[in-house]
This record gives sequence, structure tokens and C-alpha cells, in this order.
Amino acid sequence: MRIGVLTGGGDCPGLNAVIRAVVRKGVSTYGHEFVGFRDGWRGPLEGLTRPLGIPDVRGILPRGGTILGSSRTNPFKIENGVERIKANLAENGVDALIAIGGEDTLGVASKLTDLGVHVVGVPKTIDNDLGATDYTFGFDTAVNIAMEAIDRLHTTAESHHRTLVVEVMGRHAGWIALHAGLAGGANVILLPERHFDIEQVAAYVEKRFQTQYAPIVVVAEGATPLEGQMVLQDQGRDAFGHVRLGGIGQWLAGELEERTGKEARTVVLGHIQRGGTPTAFDRVLATRFGLHAIDAVNDGDFGTMVALHGTDIVRVPLAEATRELKTVPMERYTEAEVFFG
Repeated sequence: MRIGVLTGGGDCPGLNAVIRAVVRKGVSTYGHEFVGFRDGWRGPLEGLTRPLGIPDVRGILPRGGTILGSSRTNPFKIENGVERIKANLAENGVDALIAIGGEDTLGVASKLTDLGVHVVGVPKTIDNDLGATDYTFGFDTAVNIAMEAIDRLHTTAESHHRTLVVEVMGRHAGWIALHAGLAGGANVILLPERHFDIEQVAAYVEKRFQTQYAPIVVVAEGATPLEGQMVLQDQGRDAFGHVRLGGIGQWLAGELEERTGKEARTVVLGHIQRGGTPTAFDRVLATRFGLHAIDAVNDGDFGTMVALHGTDIVRVPLAEATRELKTVPMERYTEAEVFFG
């Protein structure tokens, strides 16, 4: 069998570990042949390929990013996109696809499955917001990077008696903010799942200053104040219709400075969170996903996605995986509120 592999959406630590596992087991155990499609769905759409054999995946386990490249291309927004993908798969002799990505990439995979394309999905997102899987690889790395940044910011905040607002990724789900904030000892954590009261945040900040320590506020990029005004730097949208977020941290720092009279600064971690070497947890999870994905392809179990349930890797329907986002339950947020102020 000749199998195509692609990685779509934002890059993520652990993508190369999946690719390596798929190819190593696919070649050595099953005798399959592989072709890499470049830059997400743009690869099969435009016939952009690269070799993908065992020599091509040597040494990539610890590397961040993806050797296949990525993009946010949506073939369903392009004229004759599906027909072009089917034609290019046939031209390259590809019998099946392994699509590694988040809600958008896997949403396309689910639709293509309904149209007769043989696809198996692998969940990927640092936001950990994909349904049907307990964890996605990349999340642990992102949390550790954010935590280390918060650890460093404590000392400089205290040295200058200022508030530091740390903006982390999280469009609709605040998993990174929650975990990094708890692990880093933040004094306030703000999530997209719950509108925040800027007056209450200011009160928490004032209370922290009264203890002779400087406050650290961790805010997810998708968090919004009570009045529901999402703060944006860029009103543009990507190919899947998502607004490009950013700016809440800067707005929050200005509001806190005005209300408390204390200097406030913003640190936007941005793409730093999803770059560089994956943690051991993410390398192992991504590797296991890759091993089970090639098993699914070999079994002809198309239209499925591999997922983590407890400590087991299972298969779930692609449609189930992309049906709804996994957001932070309020009881988890309530646990963190004990440490606010």
C-alpha cells in the first residue's frame, strides 16, 4: 500500500515523532510505502510531495515543527478543491492518507472520508481542545514553556514592584492558561470559558501588592471581559474563518495600571509556546499515536482518529473527534481560584 502523510494547521512539538513512528512501523512491519505531502492540505491539493522513507525520518524525534511543513489551507474553500485532491492522490498512486492536525485539518479529513477518500486522523493541538481524546501532544510542551517563563517573571516583577501580565495561547479553551498558571503560581488566571470582571482582577492585584509580592496575571488570548468585548490587534480571518486573536494582554495591563496606580507590563509568549524540542511526554504520546495510526490504515479502518483514553490508545470516528471542542470545566477553574489574590 502507498500511503500519504500530511501535517496541517499550526506547527506543534511532536509532529515529527508521529511521522517517524508511522514510517518506521509502516515500512518495517507492514512493508508499506510512503509519500510526504508538503504544507498541509495544500500538498495533495497542488501535488506537492517529498520522499518519506526510513532514511528521511532518522534523527527527527527531538525536533520541533514538522519536516513536511504546514499551512491552514482549506480545500473546501477552493474551486474544485476536492476533485484536485482526488486526482493528485490517484496520480501519485496513494491508497490512503494519514492526516495529522487539529479541528480544522481533521474537519477536512472527516468531510473527505464521506466523499470516498481513505483517511485516518491523528489529533494535534497545543490547546488540548480536541474532543474524543484526553490529551493531545504539544500541550505538555506548551505548558512547560509557559511555566518556565512565569517562573522567571516572578523575580523581575518583584524586583520592580510591577504587575506582569502573561498572555498565552488559547482561542476558545483555556487549558494552557490553567495548567501553566497553576504550575507557575500565578495570582490570577483568565480563561475564554468565563468572562472576567476587570474590577475583581484589579482587587486581586491590589491584594497581592499588600503582601509585598508582585502579581502575575496569566490570560488566555481568547479571554474577554464581562462586557463581552473581545480585544483584537488584527481583525483578519484565516482560511477556516477564525479571527486572528491577540491584544487582550496589552489591554489588561493598561486597565490594571490605571486602576491600581502600579506599573504593569505585558509578556506575549505567542509562537514561543509551540516551538522547539518536545517534552518526553509529548514524544511518547506522539510516537504511540503514530504507531496506532498506521495500524488503523493497515486494517482499512478509515474515517477514524486515534485517541488517548486514560493510558490506552483507541480509535474513534473522525466525526466524533471534531463535533465539539473540549473546554475547561468550571469545577477545574474553581480549584484554581483558591490561589487568586
